[in-house]
Amino acid sequence: MSEVPELRLRAVNACEENSDGDFVLYWMIAFRRLDWNYALQRAVDHARRLHKPLVILEALRCGYPWASDRLHTFVIQGMRDQARRLVGGRVLYIPYLEPEAGAGAGLLEALAARSCRVVTDEFPCFFLPRMVEAAGNRLGVSLEAVDSNGILPLAATDRVFSRAFDFRRFLQKELPDHFCDAPRPHPLTGASLADAGKLEGGLAEIFDRWPRARREDLEDPAQLAAGLPVDHDVPPASFEGGAEAAQAALVTFLEERLDRYAEHRNDVADGAASGLSPYLHFGHLSAHQVFRRVLERDDWSPERVSDTRRGQREGWWGASRSTESFLDELITWREVGYNRTWLTDDYADYDSLPEWAKTTLAEHAGDPRKDLYTLAQFEHAATHDEIWNAAQRQLVTEGRMHNYLRMLWGKKILEWTESPRQALEVMIELNNKYAVDGRNPNSYSGIFWVLGRYDRAWGPEREIFGKIRYMSSDSTRRKLDMKTFLARYGEQRSWV
Repeated sequence: MSEVPELRLRAVNACEENSDGDFVLYWMIAFRRLDWNYALQRAVDHARRLHKPLVILEALRCGYPWASDRLHTFVIQGMRDQARRLVGGRVLYIPYLEPEAGAGAGLLEALAARSCRVVTDEFPCFFLPRMVEAAGNRLGVSLEAVDSNGILPLAATDRVFSRAFDFRRFLQKELPDHFCDAPRPHPLTGASLADAGKLEGGLAEIFDRWPRARREDLEDPAQLAAGLPVDHDVPPASFEGGAEAAQAALVTFLEERLDRYAEHRNDVADGAASGLSPYLHFGHLSAHQVFRRVLERDDWSPERVSDTRRGQREGWWGASRSTESFLDELITWREVGYNRTWLTDDYADYDSLPEWAKTTLAEHAGDPRKDLYTLAQFEHAATHDEIWNAAQRQLVTEGRMHNYLRMLWGKKILEWTESPRQALEVMIELNNKYAVDGRNPNSYSGIFWVLGRYDRAWGPEREIFGKIRYMSSDSTRRKLDMKTFLARYGEQRSWV
């Protein structure tokens, strides 16, 4: 039986395990899936060791920043999938949707008071770290956080990497030690767990105080979200959430896009981007599963890894060019953001930018801006630039934006706002409000890359940008075939 690596375990509080408790509680807050999940695996192992039932609490607050029909529906679609799989099983699944802000206060404590111990997810971003620490201070039993975020354990280094190159070089040295580590694909399958069915009656008082979402209601996630006090002006995304949709998206990528990834991932018409980011963000999909499936398709083995560790983009894995290109995105560029949010608290602050970037932006703070727009104008795609407007419309209507255009999107916001600080505020607001994969370490990496994080000084020095890397819509039009994209998201469409 595979064990959860010690590097992935953290005791949140100093409380003891209560062997007289009725069950082991898994508080599912970030890795919202039943497969390839170290945290669930850890909870299962505790339950088996103690010969106790397993209870899974998956709760959704309604008072978090940017709460909307879009984000709520996506999460509830995942709850629906969990409920379908766990119906009639030996695990007690508690899906709880907060009917109003603060209504869920006390639920975790009430369940924990009946439990042997609590296991939760270690996610280093947004409000979740503060929520977990606060819970650790309140609970009277052991609370353990488990890292199932990426291929490299968060605790594998105490260094914050300022460049992707340096992080890649570090990965090439350290990652081989973790190649063979992975969560059990299906931790509940074959697990000899005590029957949780008998817990229902004993928890009736808790369920009366905090009613669970009914399985039949979970079958209509959008309707359920519509009745909750969240932002109803942001409609559900154009694509489904949940583990079932995540698995389908992974299969589509592997079968139809991976072979074209290196050459065509930036194509905006018929591109090869994976489309997996929203599922990775909400934990409906595991990075470990994606990693394994991609390498299995390439018939790869660890012996093919190069002994040369210079931080090179290509050639180190000993895999196909498209596989190596994708793995650089999945691991290097995704996890460098997790590295920063894990080790720092200022990842969303302007002052966390590199000194060279702050200096050059300050030197050009007084440069004239030909075009200036308000947040409302940006939000409603009311700029003079048809490419930027089309990208913003895709974000607002679908809940995602093409990866290459997201970079251009940010660069133009920097150019069309009164100051870099204002540009940062606009990018964070629009991205976190509309992007399903927003509020994530990786999305903060992308936003701050626009302002110089993980980048270097570039020449020639320009007005407004200084030495910050410059991008233009004209160069984008020359580089990419924009005709289909503009036809799809252009002004002739109705966006009401």
